[in-house]
Amino acid sequence: MNRSTAPVIAMFPEASFGAALNCVGIAQELRRLGANPVFLTHGGFEGVFSGYGFDEYAIPGQAELSAEETRSYWQAFLNQHLPHFNLTPEAQLPTYVAPVWEAIVDSALGAEEGLAALLDRLSPDVVVVDNVITFPAVARQGAPWVRVVSCAETELADPGVPPYLSGLAAGEDCDAFRARYVAETGAAHDRYNAFRRDSGLDPLPDGEFMEASPDLNLLLSPSLVRHDRSRPLDPDRFVFLEGCVRQESPYRVPEFPRDGGPLVYVSFGSLGAMDVAFFQRLIDVFETLPARFLVNVGAQIEHYSRVPDNVHLQDWFPQPSVVAQCDLFIHHGGNNSFCEALYFGVPSLILPYCWDGHDNARRAVDCGAGQMLHRWDWTPEALGAAVEGLLADTGMQERLRENGAFMRAQGHVRLAAERILALVSGR
Repeated sequence: MNRSTAPVIAMFPEASFGAALNCVGIAQELRRLGANPVFLTHGGFEGVFSGYGFDEYAIPGQAELSAEETRSYWQAFLNQHLPHFNLTPEAQLPTYVAPVWEAIVDSALGAEEGLAALLDRLSPDVVVVDNVITFPAVARQGAPWVRVVSCAETELADPGVPPYLSGLAAGEDCDAFRARYVAETGAAHDRYNAFRRDSGLDPLPDGEFMEASPDLNLLLSPSLVRHDRSRPLDPDRFVFLEGCVRQESPYRVPEFPRDGGPLVYVSFGSLGAMDVAFFQRLIDVFETLPARFLVNVGAQIEHYSRVPDNVHLQDWFPQPSVVAQCDLFIHHGGNNSFCEALYFGVPSLILPYCWDGHDNARRAVDCGAGQMLHRWDWTPEALGAAVEGLLADTGMQERLRENGAFMRAQGHVRLAAERILALVSGR
C-alpha cells in the first residue's frame, strides 16, 4: 500500500449486534492484511469490540449507559413493542416500523456533531458504515466511505425485489405494501430530509433513508438466496458477499443428562432473548423432542428455574463456532444468523418478529434453506413437526452442506477487506 503507517479504517456499525459482529469479521481480516481497524461506538456498546482486540472510540455526546442501564432500556422497549411483534409485517408498519424509523432519525441527529468531531480527530483513510441511515458527517468527511448491507438484500430497492421488511415473495403484488410503507414512514422521512438539506446533502426519495456509497457497497447476500434484479448493480461499486463470518473461540458441546440425538442451536438475538415467556414455550416443546438443544437466553438466564435434561442454557455463545457443529438453527431471521446458517450448511427454522427477519424467513422457504413459523400463531404441535421434519430432510441437508462448502471456499471476508483497502491505495 506504499504507506509508512498502517491505514486507519474506521468501522461504524449501528447499535445492534448483527451489524457489530458482521463488522468484526471484516475488521479481523483487515487487521490480518496490515490495516488498523478501529471502531466508533454508540452508547451501550463499549467493550464489544475491545474484546476482539480492537481500539474503540465512543462518539462524543452519546449517552453513556452501563450494562444494567442498557438492559433496562431494551427491556422497556420490548415490553412496549411485544404486542406488535405478533402482527403481520404490514400491520407492524404504523405500530413498530414507523416509530423505529423516528428513533433511528433521532440517533442520526444526535450523533452528528460528536461524530464529525471524532472523524476529524481520527482522520481515517476509509470509513465503513453498517447502518440503515446515512450520517452526513460520514459523507462530508472527505475519506472514501463504504456502505455495508448486512440486513436482507431487500434493503436495496429494485422493481424485481420484494419491498424491504414486507416478508413478501418474489413475484407477489407488492404495490399496496410499498404505498403503505411510504405513507407510514413519511413523517420520519420528511424530518430526515430536512436534516440532510441542513447538512448539505441532497434529499432522498420517499421511503429511503440511505443512499448507495459512491465508492463501495458490500452486500451480505449469498448467491443461494440472492434475488434476480431487474436493474443489475454495477459490479465496480456493488460487491455481493457469500459470507463475512468472524473468527470466534472454539466451543465444546457440553454433555447433556439426556445425551443423544441431533444438536439444535436456538438464538433470537439480544432483544428476542428478553421475551422469557416465549422462550419458556419453546423449551417446553424441546423437552418432548428426541434432540439436544443449546439455547441462548441472554441476560435473562436467572429467570429459568427448571431446565429439561436435553436442553442447555447459556447467556452467550460464540455463535459461528456453535452453528458449525449443529444440525439445525432456530432463529429470528436476522441476516447474520441466516447467513451463518447458510455458511455452515445448516437448515434454518425461522420465527421472525420484526424488521428483515420477515424477508429472510420468506427467502429461506422459497430457496429451500429452511422453514418458517409465524410467531403469533404457532402451536407446540407445529413447532415439534417443523423441527423433526427439518432434522429428517436429508435432501435439504445435503444441498445446504454443498452450498456451505461453496460459500466457505470463496473467502469473501478477505474479498471485502481487499476491496476496502483498494480505496486506500486509490486515494
